[in-house]
Amino acid sequence: MVDKETLVAWDKRYLWHPFTQMQDWLAEEPVIIERGDGCYLIDIAGNRYIDGVASMWTNVHGHNHPELNAALKTQIDKVAHTTLLGYSNIPAIELARKLVELTPVGLNKVFYSDNGSTAVEIALKMAYQYWQHRGEPQRKLFIHFDKAYHGDTIGAMSVGGIDSFHTTFDSLLFKGIRVSAPEPYRSNNPAVKVQWLKAVESKLSEYTGQVAGIILEPLIQGAGGMLISPQGFLKELAVLAKRSETLLIVDEVMTGMGRTGKMWACEHETVTPDLLCTAKGLAAGYLPLAATLTTDEVYNAFLGEYKDLKTFFHGHTFTGNPLACAVALENIAIFEREDLLSRLQPTIEHFRNRLQEFRKLPHVGDVRVCGLAAGVELMKNPDTNTPYPFEEKVGIRVCKEALTRGAILRPLVNTIVLMPPLQISISELDTLLDIVYKSIATGTE
Repeated sequence: MVDKETLVAWDKRYLWHPFTQMQDWLAEEPVIIERGDGCYLIDIAGNRYIDGVASMWTNVHGHNHPELNAALKTQIDKVAHTTLLGYSNIPAIELARKLVELTPVGLNKVFYSDNGSTAVEIALKMAYQYWQHRGEPQRKLFIHFDKAYHGDTIGAMSVGGIDSFHTTFDSLLFKGIRVSAPEPYRSNNPAVKVQWLKAVESKLSEYTGQVAGIILEPLIQGAGGMLISPQGFLKELAVLAKRSETLLIVDEVMTGMGRTGKMWACEHETVTPDLLCTAKGLAAGYLPLAATLTTDEVYNAFLGEYKDLKTFFHGHTFTGNPLACAVALENIAIFEREDLLSRLQPTIEHFRNRLQEFRKLPHVGDVRVCGLAAGVELMKNPDTNTPYPFEEKVGIRVCKEALTRGAILRPLVNTIVLMPPLQISISELDTLLDIVYKSIATGTE
C-alpha cells in the first residue's frame, strides 16, 4: 500500500481539483478518503467524518451500502458496459420504465447521460430542436434566473446566473434571457413572488414567440446560495409557460430523489414540466448517471423518415451504462421497500427545528431549509446585512473547523451547506448539527 506522504506528494504533483484554488491547496494538508461506512467517510489515517454534504449532494442511503454493493457486483458479473447507440441493455430498459412510473404523469420518455450538466444540455437541445420541427425556428431563447446554476458545460452555463462562475466565459455562451427582480428570490413574502412572476411575464411579452423554454431549479437554487423560492412560484410559473406555449424545464439534479421530502420538488406544487433533468442521487452517489425525461409531444416531434434528419443527434459513450442503471434500480427499490419518503418526514422536521437554534449565533444572517437541504448564511453584521469580504474566506474557515471536529462540509462562499445522506439517523444528525454550530461559533470569531 502506498504511504500517506507519497499519496499527498502525488496529489499535489498530478491532480487539479475542481472549484479549488490550487495555490491554497498546495500549501495545505489534504484529507484523502479511503473508505465509507454509512453516513461516515474514513481517511487513510483512520479518522471518521460525518458526510455533511452527501459527497457533493449525491449520497442517499449511506456509503458502502450492502444492497447497493450487491446490485453492482451482480451486474458486473454480467456486463459492465454496452453502447445504447443502436443497441439496448436490460438495466437501462428497466430503469427507464421505473423513472416514468416515478415522475409526474406525462413524462413518458427517458434519455440517459452522465451528469447534471449533460442532462441540462440535452433538455436545452431537445427544446431547441423541438421548435425547429414544429416549424417555429425563431424560438431560440431560454428564460433563466439570477443566481441559477445548471452546470459547467457551455449550454448549462448559458442559462446560469452566478457571475463568479460564468462571467469569464461570457463570449462562449449563447444568448439567453436572464430574469431578476428588485427583491431577493429567497424571500417568501407574497409580494416577492408577484415581482418575480411579473418579471418573467414581462420577458415573455418582450420576446413573444421567440422563447423556446423556461428553465429553473424547482423550490431551491443550490449553488446560488441555497435560496428558497417563494411558495407557489413554481406553480404559477408553469401556468405562464403554458399560456405562452413555452416549454418548462425543471432541473431536479439536486432537488430530485427525495431531497426535498418528496421524490421530486415539482410534486410539492403539482407541476408536470415538459422536461425534467435528474442526476446526483439517481444512482445513490455510486456512479455517474443522469436522465432527461420528456413528454410524448416533444418525443413525437423527432419522429420521421431517416432522410428527414429529424433524429436527435446527441449521445454519450456511457449513456445508459448497465452498472449505473442497476445501482439506480436498487436505489429506487430501497426507497420503496423502506418507505423512505414517509420515514424521512420526522427527520426533516427535526432538522428544521434544530436549525432555528443557529439564528442565535451572532454572525448567522439567515437560515434556509427545504427538506433535508439547508444553507446557513454567515454575515459580518447581520443587523445591517453586511457580508464578510470574499477574501476573508469565512465559509472555508468554518468548514476547516468542522473537519477538526469530525464533519466534512463544503461552503458556497459564506453560506454553509448542510445536505447529509437521506438515511442519516436523528442521533447522527444531532452530532452533525452540534459540530456545525460549534464550528460557526469558533470560525467566525
